[in-house]
Formats: sequence, structure tokens, C-alpha cells
Amino acid sequence: MSIYTALLLSLTLLIPHVSFAKSTSTVKAPAPLVKQLKIITLGEGQIHDSFRLPARIELDQQHVARIGATVTGRITQTNTVLGQEVAKGAQLATLNSNELAEAQSAYLKTSSQTHLRQLAVDRAERLLDNGVIATANLQERKAALEESQVDLHTAADHLRALGMSNADLSQLSKTKLIHSILPITASIQGTIVERKVTVGQVVQPADALFTVADLAHVWIVAELPEQQASWAHKGDAAEINIPALPETHLTGTLNYVADMIDPNTRTVTVRVELPNPERNLKPNMLANLLIKKQGVQELILPDTAVIRINEKDHVFREIGADEFELIPVELGARHDKVLPIISGLKSGDKIVTEGSFHLNSELQSKKTD
Repeated sequence: MSIYTALLLSLTLLIPHVSFAKSTSTVKAPAPLVKQLKIITLGEGQIHDSFRLPARIELDQQHVARIGATVTGRITQTNTVLGQEVAKGAQLATLNSNELAEAQSAYLKTSSQTHLRQLAVDRAERLLDNGVIATANLQERKAALEESQVDLHTAADHLRALGMSNADLSQLSKTKLIHSILPITASIQGTIVERKVTVGQVVQPADALFTVADLAHVWIVAELPEQQASWAHKGDAAEINIPALPETHLTGTLNYVADMIDPNTRTVTVRVELPNPERNLKPNMLANLLIKKQGVQELILPDTAVIRINEKDHVFREIGADEFELIPVELGARHDKVLPIISGLKSGDKIVTEGSFHLNSELQSKKTD
């Protein structure tokens, strides 16, 4: 044995035996537990900024008509009930109006006067050709005719404003019979959602007797606080949840953001227009409106992967075959069940997203052994 070998052997005998244990933050998962684990590879995703608001369902005001009488009168008949579907032009009720009768009478008198003055002008033209009257006399009669024609046009316009059509005017001129009965008709196709009329009721043109709405379209309306007024813009994506319809999840975009603050509520009105072919969305239902904005690409993590230990966030990272390491991480605010990763992980890391609790129990039991 050489002197160097003997020296090395003596040093080895003097140094105490040292064993290196694995880190206390790593754990080997037993086979039954491995089957319960779900592992993903981290990658980048898009985080959406979002803002949740209480909302309500309203009638689409672009598909609503409030229908009343065009003339003062008494209701003599009603033809519809609340909730009834009506076509455009359908007769909803009828009324008897003295005002309408007086207007028709004035029209017929003016029409008769215009006809007589036309005859007078025709006769004056013949007399002028024969040298019987002067030109000034003809001009005077023409002026009277023009005045009568203006009055006739005014009377006809008045009757149209009271609800008579051109066909009704032609019939009136032909028969000379005055009708004081006027129908109240639907101006759009839809459902009668409001009815404020009874037989015998005297109504005015300012009274809204029926409201007809096309319920195949509705609005989702919410109020955005003044402090976030600059946050929402037309075209932002939105999700709608209806508590009364828990199975229904709808999406749309903001098609209206008010340009003014409501001085009473200090809010900005925002709106989403939605189709409603099945009539499941009923006006005045409560809703929740989630306004979403496109975000930037970030490294993200499902919230199910995180376990809280000593007031800090941790995850299990796979470091080998069925072997995992518990590591602390710094995370951002939660968005739709995912969290942005600030530090502690990198793209490509394999992370346990389901079964972390059981894996942590295994780790703790190992520490106590």
C-alpha cells in the first residue's frame, strides 16, 4: 500500500458518515393518488378585465307602440284583451266622436263651396270670351276659388290627422254621409302588454289606451357608477345571467352607453339588445350584466391548483415521475377562475390542478414520519 493510499484511508475513517435527505417540500405520490391527480402544462392566456352590474330586462323601445285615439270621443267597443297577439292594422277598439262628425261636416261644406266657386269661374270665363264682363271680375272669382281650395286642403288634412285615410275621404266626398265612428288600430305587430280602456270611457288624443310590443326583442339595461363612467364603451363584450333562469347564459355587446350622467343616481346607463324568440326573457326580470374587456396575454393558472399555507399561495409542480414539489407563488387578481402568475412559475411547468389537497396531506404525513 502506498503512502498516499494509506493517508486517504485514514482520512475516510475520521470523517463521520453523512446522508443527504430529500427536500421536505417534495413528495412521491403513491399509485392510487396519482390516478386522482390532474396535471397541466402552464401556458399564456388572455385575462379579461370585467365589471359586474345589477341589471333588468326592459321592452325594446324601438319595437314598442303606445296607441291612443286621434280624436276626442267615447269608446263604444273593445276588440282585444291583455296579452293578445295583434297584427299591424288590427282594430283594437272603436269610438264615437262628435269632433270627427263636425270635422267631416266642415269638409263637406268646404267641398261644396269649392265646387260652386269652380262653376262661377267657368261661367265668368265664358262671359269674358263674349265680352259681357271685365277681366277684373274673372280674377276676383278665381281668387275666391283659390281661397276655397286652400280651405278644402286644410279640412282634408284635419280629417287625416283625426285618423281618416285617403280612401275614407274619397268615400265621404262620394256619398256625402257623415260617420262619427272611428276605429283605433295597431300601428305595429306584437303583443298587447298594456290596456287602459273600457267601454263608455271618454278618451282624449293624449291618452295612451294600448301598448303593443314586439317581445321577440328585449333590452338588458344597467346603471354604471359615475366613478367607472370611462370604463365601458360601445362594442364591449358582455355576459348576461338571469337569476330566474339559472340555465340561461347569454352573451352580447354593449350597443348603447349614455353620454350623460343621471343627476339623480350619478350613474351612466348601458344597454345590450338581445333577441328573444322563445319569449323566455320577460320585461322587468332581474339580471346580472358582466361587462368584459379584452386583456393582454399573460401566464395564467387555474384557481383549483392553488392551496393556501401560512397565508401564502402554493402549488405542486411535477419534478419527476410521480414526484412533486410544493413551491410558493405570487399571483394576481382572479378573473373567471384563473389567476395571472406574477412570480414562482414559468411557461412549460407542469402543475397539479386537481388533487393538490390530497398531495399536501401526503407531504405533511411524510414530514411527521
